[in-house]
Amino acid sequence: MTAVVGARPGPSTGPGNAVVERRARALGITSPRRLPAWILAHLALLLVVLAFLGPMLWLLFGSLHADSALTVELGGTWTLSNFIAVMTPETLWTPLLNSFLLSAGTAVLTVLCSALAAYPLSRYSMRFRKTFLYTIVFSTGLPITAVMVPVYVLFATFTLTDSRVATVLFMSATSLPFAIWMMKNFMDGVPVSLEEAAWTDGAGWFSSLRSIVLPLMAPGLAVVSIFVFVQQWGDFFIPFVLLQSPEKQPASVSIYTFFSSYGAVAYGQLAAFSILYTVPIIALYGVLSKALGGGFSFAGGLKG
Repeated sequence: MTAVVGARPGPSTGPGNAVVERRARALGITSPRRLPAWILAHLALLLVVLAFLGPMLWLLFGSLHADSALTVELGGTWTLSNFIAVMTPETLWTPLLNSFLLSAGTAVLTVLCSALAAYPLSRYSMRFRKTFLYTIVFSTGLPITAVMVPVYVLFATFTLTDSRVATVLFMSATSLPFAIWMMKNFMDGVPVSLEEAAWTDGAGWFSSLRSIVLPLMAPGLAVVSIFVFVQQWGDFFIPFVLLQSPEKQPASVSIYTFFSSYGAVAYGQLAAFSILYTVPIIALYGVLSKALGGGFSFAGGLKG
C-alpha cells in the first residue's frame, strides 16, 4: 500500500504581498514580519521626541507673549518685548560671558590634562591599569553635593572663594575622571606603529603625542571638548557656592533672578532668557559638527 504525500503550499507570492514587501523595504524594514517591532520602536521614539518638544514649544510661545504664564496660549498678541527686556548687560551679556569663560577655561584645561593622563594609560603596560581605570569611572558617581562642604572650607581657608581661576581649577578636577576615560578610549584607536617610526628617529613621547596622536584623534578631542563644555555650561551648584559676586556668576546661576522672593515668576522673560542661553551650545555644535562626523582614518599612515 502506497501513500501519496501532498506537497506543502509555498508562501504566497501574489501581487499584494509583493507590494507590502516593496513598501517595507522602502521604510528600511528587511522583512514584513518585523513590521510590528518597527512600529513599536518608532512609537517609542515619537514619545521621546514629544517629551523634549513640549518644553521647547513652551519656551518658544512663552517668550513671544507679553503675559505668559504656566499655560501658554497659541493666540493673543505676539511681541519681542521679553527678548528686549532681558538683552541688557547685567541680565544677559555679563552672565553669558562668565559662563563662556568658566566653560571654555574648564574645557581647555580638562582636555590638556586628560590627554597627558590618558597617554600612559593607553601606551604603557602597568600593573594596576584596569583598577585605576575602574576607579576613575566609578569616582564620577560621587555626587558633587557630598564634597562641596569640605571644598568650600578649603577655598575659604586659602581665600579662594569668589575667584574665577580657582573655580575653573575645581570644575576641571570634577570633569577629569570621565574625560580621561573617554580620551584613553579614543587614544587606543591610534596605532602604536605610527609612533614607532617617530621613536626610531629620536622623537620623545611628548613629541609623538603632539605631532602624531593628537592630530589623528581630532574627532575625539572635539567630543571631549563638547562634553566638558556642555556639562559646565549647565552647572549650577559649583559656581553658586564658590562665586558670590553677582557680576561673576554665570547664566546658570543668574537665571534664578527671574524668580521673585514673593513667589512671582516672570515667565515670559524666563523663556526668552532660556532660549538665548541655549544659542551658544547650538552654535558650538554647529562649528564642531564636521569634527564630530569625522572618523579615524589610518590607511595612508600604515602603507609602506
